Amino acid sequence: MGTLDGQTAWITGGGSGIGAAGARALAGAGAAVVLSGRRAEPLEAVADEIRAAGGMARTHPLDVSDSAAVADAVAEIGQVDILLANAGLNLPERNFENVSIEGWDRIVNVNLNGVFYPVQAVLPGMREAGGGLLILISSWAGRYATRLTGPAYNATKRAVLALSESVNGEECRNGIRSTVIMPGEVATEIMKSRPVPPSEDTMSRMLQAEDLARTIRFVAEAPPRVCLNEILISPTWN
Repeated sequence: MGTLDGQTAWITGGGSGIGAAGARALAGAGAAVVLSGRRAEPLEAVADEIRAAGGMARTHPLDVSDSAAVADAVAEIGQVDILLANAGLNLPERNFENVSIEGWDRIVNVNLNGVFYPVQAVLPGMREAGGGLLILISSWAGRYATRLTGPAYNATKRAVLALSESVNGEECRNGIRSTVIMPGEVATEIMKSRPVPPSEDTMSRMLQAEDLARTIRFVAEAPPRVCLNEILISPTWN
């Protein structure tokens, strides 16, 4: 018997990195996971891996910045007990000196709208069920803005923190709780979008996706009476 048996977990950005690792962890605890992302092939690969290990997984490719597609996905998925909102991106041209309006809009549409749309879509079902858990992946930059990550990324990741606070303030009466996780550097594909990508040696010192997966499972397995509002986590070599 898994601790999350009978629950459905929807993971956005589930084809790689933190999303894929989190999906494996939640499935390992007994949840039936639904993987979403823009590319079908990576999603199917993760789902196949989960099923091969005895877990339950299916896929629903979509663009989280498309509100209609998100609403359609939830209508098809059905009741969502756990939402892991992980989809996010950054661009090499990310600082005030070189960020374009188009680049700003792209980051905002994925990193902020792409979190709000899934949250807003699952809340009615959670209210009706009398509870639910949101796990929103922000960033160290959501707490401490840095030049390295750029103003659009900093602003959107801080906004995710405010979104989570708003959920807890408004929806606690409905048994719904939200945890925002703010990791420092994690060795995932997003590192390739840096103006100067880090070396393999540097990435080996960072947090790994599996470290965040353990954190995600810890949050998901907390009793419904427990709300872990924020988790700020960094590599020791920071």
